[in-house]
Amino acid sequence: MKIEARTVSRRFAPHISVGDRIASLLGARVDRRAVQAVSEVSLGVAPGETLGLVGESGCGKSTLGRMLAGILPPSAGQVLLDGAAPMQGARKVTTRIQTVFQDPYASLNPRRRIGEAISEGPVAHGLVSRAEAPAMVGRWLARVGLDPAFAARFPHQFSGGQRQRVAIARALAMQPEMLVCDEPVASLDVSIQAQILNLFLDLRQEFRLTCLFISHDLGVVRHVSDRVAIMYLGRIVELGPAATVYATPRHPYTQGLLASVPKLRLEGEAPPSFAPIAGELPSPLSPPPGCAFHPRCARATDRCRLERPPLVDGVACHHPG
Repeated sequence: MKIEARTVSRRFAPHISVGDRIASLLGARVDRRAVQAVSEVSLGVAPGETLGLVGESGCGKSTLGRMLAGILPPSAGQVLLDGAAPMQGARKVTTRIQTVFQDPYASLNPRRRIGEAISEGPVAHGLVSRAEAPAMVGRWLARVGLDPAFAARFPHQFSGGQRQRVAIARALAMQPEMLVCDEPVASLDVSIQAQILNLFLDLRQEFRLTCLFISHDLGVVRHVSDRVAIMYLGRIVELGPAATVYATPRHPYTQGLLASVPKLRLEGEAPPSFAPIAGELPSPLSPPPGCAFHPRCARATDRCRLERPPLVDGVACHHPG
């Protein structure tokens, strides 16, 4: 399966809460501007490929992933599966693409046993019968490294790493062609992260899955991805093979991300350089004109402040490095 996002954007309308209404009645000013979370993003994920999506918190990574998974509709543009709109095929997008979320405890129903959580989707979509469901659940629990007897337990009876294994089993039980992994190891200890990543790599190879792997951890993305897309304030600013992007980054934001990663040094070596990106991430409520990164970029010129650079040859920058 090939998935393409053709110039998709996602605009969130202003949300008016009870607190906003009370503040308004008291005469306080309430900011109700719309948020452009994703703006004019175009990319594709080839069959069997893992595309890593990297960026700071709030840059729109999860929103883009949810649009590709069919959870959120784009405000503009199209998401295509094998060249067709998602709902035009024989199987709905909900069965063809599954999501593994960052917090497995929040994504699992605390009142439902693990076996029910894994079997609910396949039974509802006719992939297995109710009589076949217990055996299917046992096979998937064993495949992700858990005891099949755990099917009778509730989510609170598992550790964080075990819950993420359950979430992976639930997603794969739907026999998807693609996984959207939204920060799947961010909430786990480092040793557990390694176990889950190795499990993910094994399952990807065994089932030839197409994956979008979302993370802010550059090391994790480099380990699992074939290609990498760097996102900043709702836009893709660099896209290319993982080895190339990490070895010779061209966008100043990508260069800054890599330079800001702490590095270990051996005894006797000079201290490694550490150069965090200057400034703060602008608010998506009022993004800067021109190139959104120009307020934090040492190479910015008047052109950068006025003209937004298109993504050309894998980089969106007027002065690529």
